[in-house]
Amino acid sequence: MTGLGTESSDLLHHLLMDRAIKAVIVVAALGILALGMTVIWRRTGRAKNRLD
Repeated sequence: MTGLGTESSDLLHHLLMDRAIKAVIVVAALGILALGMTVIWRRTGRAKNRLD
């Protein structure tokens, strides 16, 4: 009986850690995307000002 409870607890821990890792990856990817978009936006803004 105690073995079954331990296995389900280990599975739950594994699934929660998997979800947490995936959430961190998504947040990091969104941060990198925002940084890249900001850099591109600023560079294109400078290029338009030079042409005017």
